[in-house]
Amino acid sequence: MNDLIIPQHEIKNEFNKSTENFHVITCLVGVGLNLVWFISDLFVLPQYAYTFLAVRFAVSTVALVAVTTRRYTKIDIYACMFILVLGISIQNAFMWSVMDLAHLQQHAIAYLVLFIGAGMLVLWELKFSIILVLATVISNIIFYKANSQLTLSEFVINGGLLVFTVALFSLFLIRTRYRLTFNEIRSRLQLAKSKEIIERENATITIQSKEISLQKDALSIKNKEITDSITYAKRIQSAIIPSEQEFLSSFSDGFVFFNPKDIVSGDFYWRFELNGKTHFAVADCTGHGVPGGFMSMLASTFLEDAIRSNESANPAELLEIIRSKITKALRQGQDEDQSKDGMDLILCCFDKTTSILEYASANNTSILLRAGANEIEKLACDKQPCGFYPHPIAFTNHQLSIHSDDILYLFSDGYPDQFGGEFGKKFRYKPLHEMLISQSNLSFVEQKEKIAFTFKEWKKNEEQTDDVLVVGIKLI
Repeated sequence: MNDLIIPQHEIKNEFNKSTENFHVITCLVGVGLNLVWFISDLFVLPQYAYTFLAVRFAVSTVALVAVTTRRYTKIDIYACMFILVLGISIQNAFMWSVMDLAHLQQHAIAYLVLFIGAGMLVLWELKFSIILVLATVISNIIFYKANSQLTLSEFVINGGLLVFTVALFSLFLIRTRYRLTFNEIRSRLQLAKSKEIIERENATITIQSKEISLQKDALSIKNKEITDSITYAKRIQSAIIPSEQEFLSSFSDGFVFFNPKDIVSGDFYWRFELNGKTHFAVADCTGHGVPGGFMSMLASTFLEDAIRSNESANPAELLEIIRSKITKALRQGQDEDQSKDGMDLILCCFDKTTSILEYASANNTSILLRAGANEIEKLACDKQPCGFYPHPIAFTNHQLSIHSDDILYLFSDGYPDQFGGEFGKKFRYKPLHEMLISQSNLSFVEQKEKIAFTFKEWKKNEEQTDDVLVVGIKLI
């Protein structure tokens, strides 16, 4: 087995050869895009546009000089990439410091894109990531104290904390991808060396066993590190989605059956108390897994931000605001071929003093079961998502009087769309409604247990189709 040990310097040389061209192209594209973003500055903050341009030009120039002269200065491409990302991060910290609250919120997505892009594209050693995070925090503190007119809470709540969280996540992601790539190259070199041993010693069976062992080890490492990375993403998502106990604390009673398809979920439930009213939502973001998880983080942030900034708005007006935030954040236009990422959801606002429930629904068919009744009342919904839509219409606001022991059931499409049963068909909405009616006299703990049991029995050996979320609550 010692014959297959590859010296670290050989692995490092191969690593550099394999990734250098990609990083050169990425760095040059980043230099250009940093200057191109000056166009948005002209429209967003024209009074600072040329100041920003000077800073952008300085950052891009330093990075470009580092890239083009690296053969002479002996600076490797990863250090050049670090210079660019660090420069843009400090540049963004300066830009933040002169912005008012509205522009700070708009520009937060640009800061997030920087760190998410770095996490997905660059490969460098851990020390660069640590320096980047520390420099980002320090530069934000310095520029905030020097220039910002915002309070510390406004600065932190409206982007600072979220950017710092994503920066830490990107640090972990870069480290994970670096180790994955390094181990993959080691495995590739070991595999090449093992083939030489096969040809030299003609020990085919022995060498094939070594290859299988190596491949299995490499696959185990990849699977573990990828799973660790996604598990870390779940920790971030769990910090945003409330626990079942926290969610139900605003209501008389209820349950939450939450069963993600993967480690992180595109479905989420949410609750927010403001001025004596309870705002709550059940949402199904585009996709599941990591993509759906990123969308759910953005969406929950937009929900709270919209309500904090528009306290008198009704649910329909809030959905319009959130739709606008999503389309702007994802740069969605009117081209039908563009990204259609968004979410289906129902957003509710309950006033306990009047027992009035207001709601607006985007592609979400929820139901209300009146106390003592054997029929459900389907809540009306607008047949459009909250996000890009080719022909959008204004969302409709609805009001309902809630009586004691009325039960509101909210759910995503994961449960009714699950394949299973004897013939491998979808569960569908009608059987779900009938099940909820039949068990409504049970305690909410028993209802949740029956819903979970029925789902498991229906699915059996079928793969879970989507994230599953069913919420039942008694408002008063």
